[in-house]
Amino acid sequence: MSALLLEIVSIYGSVARATLTQAQSNHVCNALALLQCVASHPDTKMPFINAQIPLYLYPFLSTAYKAKEYEFLRLTSLGVIGALVKVDDHEVIAYLLSSQIIPLCLLTMDIGSEISKTVATFIVQKIMLDDTGLMYVCTTRECFLAVSNVLAQMLDALVEQPSPRLLKHIIRCYLRLTDNPSARDALRTCLPTVLTDGTFNDLLETQKDQTTRLWLHQMLHNIAMASSGRRGPHGPHADLNRIMGR
Repeated sequence: MSALLLEIVSIYGSVARATLTQAQSNHVCNALALLQCVASHPDTKMPFINAQIPLYLYPFLSTAYKAKEYEFLRLTSLGVIGALVKVDDHEVIAYLLSSQIIPLCLLTMDIGSEISKTVATFIVQKIMLDDTGLMYVCTTRECFLAVSNVLAQMLDALVEQPSPRLLKHIIRCYLRLTDNPSARDALRTCLPTVLTDGTFNDLLETQKDQTTRLWLHQMLHNIAMASSGRRGPHGPHADLNRIMGR
């Protein structure tokens, strides 16, 4: 681990100065690939987290440079985090939330390549599937809007450049948001119209993706039930004021 971390920190200066070379990027990506093996193994996952090793990857996720050298680092770093969340583990989710992984994933979902956006959205999805993660996203107006706005922006981009994999994870994130009363109520007014007007029907039909179609149907059903079941400002969705600032 020490040798791999030395490889990683050796390029921090180049990353910060925007002088990173392809050779440096490739070299560190090899080290990150080894870390992914450690992160995915059940016997080494928690020691990996307890040693705070994921934090060494965050400088690669916080950069906004889009050159391929940086994109390779971003994607491979996300692969390590993705390996941590692939198997449901509340302790892992709690650690990642405490280390502020959500804002870093949102940055990638905003500026990354299609595959980086897909991995970052998968990570956010897995975090929200944990009750603590869903509560984290939905507790404050700012966090909810940050997540929902990035999801909406990605949907707009998918209209021109479709990606079935990315669409699947985005819809699953929206469906999970409807499990929170405040978020479900807020989505009545901020859900992108491309999810309600059949924009992606042909794409889902072509891919024969019944799972994503069912998720979309369930999400729309949940939001519709919230609309028909409102009981005024003191009903079960009264904390919409906290989410939308009304």
